[in-house]
Amino acid sequence: MPLKRELGLWAAIAAVCGESIALGIFLTPAAMAKSLGSPMLLFGVWCAMALMACAGAVCYAELAVTFPEAGGGYVYLRHFYGKRVAFLYGWMSMAVMDSGLAAALAVGATAYLSVLSPVVGHFPGETAAILLIMIAAINYCGTRLSGAFMATVNWLKLLIIAVLIAWAFASHGISHSNLVPLSTRRHGSDLLLIGIAGAFINAFFSYGGWWDVTKLAGEVRDPRKNLPRALIFGVVAVTLVYIGLSAAFLHVVPLQNVTSNQAFVAQFGEALFGRTGAAVLSVCVLISVLGGLAALTMAAPRVYFAMAQKGEFFALFGRLHPRFNSPGNAILLQLFCSLAVLALGAFDKIISYIIFSAVIFLALTGATVFRLPEARRQFWYPVAPVLYILCCTAVALMIIMRNPLEAVLGIGVVLLGYPLYWKLPKSQDEHQTPLQAAVGE
Repeated sequence: MPLKRELGLWAAIAAVCGESIALGIFLTPAAMAKSLGSPMLLFGVWCAMALMACAGAVCYAELAVTFPEAGGGYVYLRHFYGKRVAFLYGWMSMAVMDSGLAAALAVGATAYLSVLSPVVGHFPGETAAILLIMIAAINYCGTRLSGAFMATVNWLKLLIIAVLIAWAFASHGISHSNLVPLSTRRHGSDLLLIGIAGAFINAFFSYGGWWDVTKLAGEVRDPRKNLPRALIFGVVAVTLVYIGLSAAFLHVVPLQNVTSNQAFVAQFGEALFGRTGAAVLSVCVLISVLGGLAALTMAAPRVYFAMAQKGEFFALFGRLHPRFNSPGNAILLQLFCSLAVLALGAFDKIISYIIFSAVIFLALTGATVFRLPEARRQFWYPVAPVLYILCCTAVALMIIMRNPLEAVLGIGVVLLGYPLYWKLPKSQDEHQTPLQAAVGE
């Protein structure tokens, strides 16, 4: 029984925005601004990352239209690079990346819940676990319900952020002089090369997740039209939010007053809403994080579902729920992995280890476009894939420059999945080449 196509264009756009705009947008601008020391450099980094994301979006859109099925990057890597590479991507997603990110978002949400209800602060782990279970339960009950919940929360998030931006610029007594001088770097900022490298890494992973809508390609209505539109419109919306909110932050809080991420958020809330600022902004951040968690929990299990459907993972996780028609077992697997990482309490370290490997897989996925005959007829070919791969390579080099140990450990974590690959059942088309599979021969 195939997955039902129950997601429309607006839900797909919400998925793109939801996973990209989560906790990071309220934290990374502070670190980036302090490191870069210049509003113009900050906006320049956001724009450069937007260009990269747009280049990647058209590549992923072409891949999603060619292979409109659940699994996203796993499906594309399997078709063009073979089952081993694709399995390692799925292993990375399941064991570390998606589960670690879900745990991190749940803990982030708990931190802001504790501002609203101090009792939560005494049970942070339990509260985070309850959030993960609740979001998983909604997804377990079917795509229609989870899609509606995900879209509602994420469109509400965009509305709230738009109001925050407008309120910041309309507030009385706040001078535009905080953004001046626009290009001169402030005293105390990092060395230029180091500052730019750190800012690009933060920006890359603040944007991270826009590609995950392709994991839902098997459930998007009219994927040939809706997936490209969702990716492009979603990336543009994310860019506008990041530039707008960063400008609002610096408009309200002078750059030289930035001390830390958390203090920056508190300063911003107090400047806009006075004594109630912490509570008001906590609600805003909480809704943003819940939207990101909802999008992630919806998209991630589709990879494990696709792996099982292709016969390269335990068949149990390739079954649909008889009543809800959801990949229920894959959703439960995602929940179990997230709770396990949450119990270990090491999700932040694990994510830092896997970042380098994630960039490599993204670049490999973008490179598959060169083997799509349909892509060669597009106006953006070959500029978009070349630009996207070069940008991924640049980010990878920046990670090596700043965190060489984490990069090496990240590769090691991914390779741990290789022995597992040989223990798992293999699909019937073991001798079929990736290119034959891609063209259906």
